[in-house]
Amino acid sequence: MSYVIAVANQKGGVGKTTTSINLAASLAATKRRVLLVDLDAQGNATMGIGVDKSTVVKTARDLLLEKAKPGEVIQYLPAVGLSLMPANGDMTEAEIKLRDVAAGDFALKTVLAEVADQFDFVLLDCPPALSKLTVNALVAADGVLIPMQCEYYALEGLTALMDTVNKIKRVINPRLEVEGLLRTMFDPRNNLANDVSNQLLQHFGDKVYRTIIPRNVRLAEAPSHGLPVMLYDAQSSGAKAYLALAGEVLRRHDGGQMRLSA
Repeated sequence: MSYVIAVANQKGGVGKTTTSINLAASLAATKRRVLLVDLDAQGNATMGIGVDKSTVVKTARDLLLEKAKPGEVIQYLPAVGLSLMPANGDMTEAEIKLRDVAAGDFALKTVLAEVADQFDFVLLDCPPALSKLTVNALVAADGVLIPMQCEYYALEGLTALMDTVNKIKRVINPRLEVEGLLRTMFDPRNNLANDVSNQLLQHFGDKVYRTIIPRNVRLAEAPSHGLPVMLYDAQSSGAKAYLALAGEVLRRHDGGQMRLSA
């Protein structure tokens, strides 16, 4: 059975898509079977992993609305070594129509149940809002990975997300846990960043990943080339950080034997 991680934060620009792409690629590099699910109408994860969203015929929308089967939508990307459930602007239709479906919150869980035996990890790139699609992700997930910048408004946004996670855990998905909090775009020279980082460690302890994702030019450039950073510049600090994060995730779930591909 696959382990499903929702990469979520209702605040935009905190590194959700960057984390989804690069953690997925890093896990795939350890020879795990990985599915990256793009749930955002912007389709940034789709484009950032090298698929032109404008040419995609069937997307996650078609699966959520029961208009297609997983085999018609999920693409295997041999260059990256993982599979993708793509998205584009069509996801807006899913967001609207699922509100009128009695079991609309369970649509993604139903889809993933059909492919659970095909993957070791499923990463869900959520929209930057606590929307119907984000709720679908939290209902389907085993864990929530929360990327966040260490800045003034970060803790306020984290409180709202944690309230949503706890409500879904209590009412719908009792197995849902906070997988971890990931400090992103971190600049150790910034006193505020260090202060917020210390607050996170104080309040959340070992739920905060030891790995810190730095501000890194190569990490920012990679999506424009349709590549995860480890294929764009494997020696960059961003690539090394996401491989370290993959190691942390694996240690939490299967002993962390890093079977790196050649």
